[in-house]
Amino acid sequence: MMTHMNPLESVAIRCPYCGEDVDVSVETIAASQSLIEDCPVCCRPMHLQVCIDDAHAVTVHATREDA
Repeated sequence: MMTHMNPLESVAIRCPYCGEDVDVSVETIAASQSLIEDCPVCCRPMHLQVCIDDAHAVTVHATREDA
């Protein structure tokens, strides 16, 4: 039986602008990626650095786009 990984994963992060806890959806196909996503609370652009390790654990680090 073949197992399929979900290509999207929801990850909880803290907005670097307003400090609210928000969920972001990230693709789990690439081992690392960088993207910009607006905070759903304050609408400011967050720079997201996504890392996926060999065990498929997803880590997302959010920083301010203007930093």
